[in-house]
This record gives sequence, structure tokens and C-alpha cells, in this order.
Amino acid sequence: MTKMMKTTKTSSVLLALSALAALARSDPPRCEPGDELLGRCRATAREKPKCTDIVLGYCDDMSYSKTVLPNLLDQRSREEVEMGTEYLLLSVLHSLLNGECSPDLRMLGCSVVVPRCERDRPVKPCRTTCEDVRRSCAHAFEGISMAWPYFLDCDRFFVSDEEGCYDPLEGLRARQEVALASISPEEPSTIIQFIYHSNAQMINMLKKTAAQCSHISQTYSIGRSFEGKDLLVIEFSDNPGQHDLLEPEVKYVANMHGNEVLGRQLLIYLAQYLCSEYQLGNERIQSLINSTRIHILTSMNPDGYELAAAEVEDSNDPDSEQGPTFNGWTSGRANAQNIDLNRNFPDLTSIVYSRRRSRRYRSDHIPIPDSYWFGKVAPETYAVMKWIRSIPFVISASLHGGELVVSYPFDLSKHPQEEKMFSPTPDEQVFKLLARTYADAHASMADNDTDRCGAFFSSKGGIINGAQWYSFPGGMSDFNYLHTNCFEITVELGCDKFPAEEELYIEWQRNKESLLSFMESVHRGIKGIVKDKHGKGIKGARVSVRGIWHDITAAEDGDYWRLLAPGIHIVSAHAPGYRRLTKKVRLPARMQQAGRVDFVLEEELQEPGMEDFGPQMMDTYERFDPYNQFERYTLTELGQNGEERHEKPWWWSYFIQAGNAAPTWLLRNE
Repeated sequence: MTKMMKTTKTSSVLLALSALAALARSDPPRCEPGDELLGRCRATAREKPKCTDIVLGYCDDMSYSKTVLPNLLDQRSREEVEMGTEYLLLSVLHSLLNGECSPDLRMLGCSVVVPRCERDRPVKPCRTTCEDVRRSCAHAFEGISMAWPYFLDCDRFFVSDEEGCYDPLEGLRARQEVALASISPEEPSTIIQFIYHSNAQMINMLKKTAAQCSHISQTYSIGRSFEGKDLLVIEFSDNPGQHDLLEPEVKYVANMHGNEVLGRQLLIYLAQYLCSEYQLGNERIQSLINSTRIHILTSMNPDGYELAAAEVEDSNDPDSEQGPTFNGWTSGRANAQNIDLNRNFPDLTSIVYSRRRSRRYRSDHIPIPDSYWFGKVAPETYAVMKWIRSIPFVISASLHGGELVVSYPFDLSKHPQEEKMFSPTPDEQVFKLLARTYADAHASMADNDTDRCGAFFSSKGGIINGAQWYSFPGGMSDFNYLHTNCFEITVELGCDKFPAEEELYIEWQRNKESLLSFMESVHRGIKGIVKDKHGKGIKGARVSVRGIWHDITAAEDGDYWRLLAPGIHIVSAHAPGYRRLTKKVRLPARMQQAGRVDFVLEEELQEPGMEDFGPQMMDTYERFDPYNQFERYTLTELGQNGEERHEKPWWWSYFIQAGNAAPTWLLRNE
């Protein structure tokens, strides 16, 4: 399907390029700067610049009618402009970028190629306009692996208001205002196109969304899949890019199993919804984003998704059991190495079970055993582990498919011979609250009359302890809880792992409130700062709750978040070299925000062996990949002489076939 689309796109673009190329066969070679001195070409006589009519078809809708030659690129004739790669690019941008940023990009380029002329002198366009367009459209170039064109360099070809610039998009904006005025006013709402997205379309959509809401959003990569695809996260925050003191961090992860795709689509829609609703003034969304840092990994297994999507695409028989409904009980579940990512994390649960009779038993911040690194660790697993160690996440949800239920840790049974044994964590109450939050807000998950997919949850209200459902080791949720401060649930979104496209809107409606309510539930329990008498935060300080044998640790600046059920709790903070401080906390049932509980610890000489989380254990915890096992996942391919090899992107032939000099400035330096 992708190949057919590219073939069609290539044909249409080549027609335009062929016509433009024909005009230049008799034109002498362009004299590049410096070529005259080297005798490579003969310079033509320079004519005095003068205003002339714009006669270039792709630039005839500018707000002015007169341009000047030579232009800002030192192109001296209409023919030279028409045959320049710059003008060719403007002529095909709409097709290359699938209509994105049209006609803004074309008109911005025209302001350089055919600049406005006044008194036989060019007037440069405004730098602010260029910067606005670049912020909004850079993602589109990234989506097709094309560099930002050199002639749209905002610092080189554009000037400030003080230098007498003009807005090249003023005419376009005037036309848009007239069009908007003719539309009857309605209540603003978010518009989402409920379709499936390929991996490239997904990346493009996330970057486009982040560009549209750059003041509250950004994208970043946590690594790459086995086949080299970006594991891209979109983040929402009132201060994107950094952790704010006392602001809790939330994450969503989807498509861990490549054939379970509904969660992937829901998170793409969620990103669009958060951006749009924030801009539209939705107070609930603004409050959520202003008080919470949200991270969304739409696809943890893009390689598996491609395999699953290809199988669905190839199945044209509606009665076939290879179609969307039955797809992926096998195909695409694992990554490209055939590793099930939800069985690939370190099995820390078994370590906890083996130590539970010990007086020094702990169920938090369990170090990764060195032996784990000598097994087969997927690059996707490796990337996610580094990610969750680097950010102080408080809660998380992993979206799956195949059932309609929310499960929570532990996922591994506490007895090796029991496959369906209730195996709670010390935070059973909190996990049930988190699971209930999602299930109760869902349109049908908590309904006992809802048809299930084979399992029996009628007495559970749509939630279940993972090991009581079925037991397995190496799961991501158990790892989050036992290795970090993060409480993660697993959301099974329904029987159909790859639903038909017409079902996507219905599923969005069923899950939207759950997705929002779950994120809001991070503001539950208590939060605060653990600091010394000088007011400096104590990184790694432990916050303990009496009766719950699971501590959480303070972040870089001493801030912490402790999820708790309503009631009275005895909470203490302690750190090596400081006296333990204890407080009594009462949490009302209807409390809407986390209670603020700060701790100021006094220094104390520590006796050896008295602290159960001393420096030795911390050193062990910090040993991540101590044997550097992941050199084999290096993505750079080297040629025979050690140089990097790069395949030319699919659009490269457009410019080569047109007879122009190779536009190496369009290649990304990666």
C-alpha cells in the first residue's frame, strides 16, 4: 500500500518536474560563487536591478505583483529562477508533504525566490514570520527525512521589523479572515480524524501536534526498536522539557504487543485532544496540564505493528479469520527479534518472594541482577528501562488488547505451582483504587453484563489482580513497582486487538473519560519535600508508611509523591546521616488534591549497618547494564573503509531526474 502511494506521488510530481526541466535545456550552466575566478564558467554581464512583474505560476498569489532580479539567491533571470532547485522544491512541496503547511511554506519560499520590489530594490520578508512557519512545519520535513531548506534560513534571508521587513503571508491571512467571517459561529470543538496511522504517519502526527502546542508540548525519543524505528514520546506540561518541583509525572505506554493496536490509536487521539482542548480554553485540560507532566509513548513495538498491519491489509476476505478481529493472537505480538516485550523485563518479583521471610525484606527499588544482562534483552525493553529510571514517574498505564479488564500487580503468582493465585502487593488498596478509576469511568468495562472475551470477571467489576487472572514473570508493571516509585496498571481495551477503522471513534468515546480520570488520579495521597535544615532537598530520602512494606524515594530536589487510600496514616522520612522524622496524616475520602507533607530532617551520625538502604545497596541499584551489553544494537552501518552508509530518501530521484544539480542541502545530517 505504501509503495503504491509513493509510486502515485512520484508520477504526479515527476510530471511537474519534467515540464520545468524542459525549460532549461538551452540555459547556460549556473555560475556558482567563486567559479569565475577558477575559470569554470563565464560570468554574464550584470544588469542593474529593477522591478518587474511576477510571472512565475507558483508565486502569482503573493500580496504584491512586482519582484526584482537578481533575487535574494542571486538568480539573475526568470529562466534561472524557474530551473533552480529552490523553485522546483516550492512547486512540489504540497505533494511531498501531503498538503501540510500549504500554502504557507510555498509563499514563504516565494518571498525569497521572488522578493517584493520597491523602487528597484528588494524588500526582505520578516524573520518572525519565518520563525513561526518553521516552528509549525519543521515536523513535516522530519516526517519525510528532509532537511529544512537553506533558503528558508530565518537568520540569513529574513530581517527584523526594525529593518523594514514585510509579512509575506499577509494576503493569505486576510483571505482566511474573510473565509472565517462567512462561517456561522459555533461552539469550538476538537476535530480528530479517526483513522489508523502507519509508523511514519504516527511520528508525523505527534510532531505536528507538538509543533501546534509548542508552549505546552514537545516530542523526544527514548531509543530505537530493533529495526531502527524511533520510540517517540510526546510530552505535555506547562514547562515541557524539565521536571518541576512537586509536579507529578504520569506516563502512558501502548502497542507493547505490536498486534494490539487500539491503545496506540487512542493515545494518538489523546495527544491531539490535549493540545486542541488546551488551546480552546477547556479548564479541565488546562488544569491537568498545568499541574501534571504527561508522557505518552504511543508505540513501544513499531516493528511488530508493521507486521500485524501488513497481515490485516493483505486480508481482503471479510469472512476470513485472518482479518482484523482475529489478527495478532500470533502475528506481530513480539518484536522483530521474536521477543515478547512483556516477558522481557527483569523478574524482580521472584526475588521479592524469595526474600519475604527475611527481616530485611523489601519490596521496593530492587536492583537489577547482573545475570539479567547476559540474557536476550530487547532494545525496546532496554530503552523503556532507562526511561523510567530517568524520570520520577508516579503512575502509569500500559494499554493492551484481548480482554476487557484492568489488571494490576503482582502479575507473577506468589506460589510457582499456582497459575491463578491472588498475589497482592503491599499497596493492594492503592492499586485497586487506580484500577477502579479507569474501569468505572469506562463506558462498559465495570458493567457485569458486558460480554467478555473468554475470561470471567462478572464478580470483579472489571478489575483483577494480575496473578489471579494468569501468572507470568518479567512483566513491565511488576518491574515499575519493584524497581522505581511508579505504580503501573495494565488496561485490556477489548476482545478485538485490531478493530475495524469504523470502530475507532466508538472506542475513543468509551475510553476518553477513563484516560483523563486516570491521569487526574495522580493527585491523590500526599506529596512534599524532604530537606535538611538549610532547606536543601535530600535526593533519595525514603518515605515510609507504617503497615505498607514498600517505600518510595525522593527525586533530585527532594520532592516526593506517595499514593495513599483515604484514612489515617503514619508517615516517616529518613535518609543516611539523618534522624527519622514521623508524622500522622489524615486523608479525607473526598480529597481532590494530594495533601502537602514536608519533612525537615536533622543530621545524625549513622552507625554502620543501621540503615537498610545504605550506600552499598544504592551502588548496586545504580548498576545499569554494567557489562555494556548493548553495543550490538548500534544502528550505524559502516562501509568497507569505515565510512557511514546512508540510503538516499525516496524523494531524492525527483530532483535528480529533473536534471538539476543534486540538492545535497536537502539531506538530513543524522
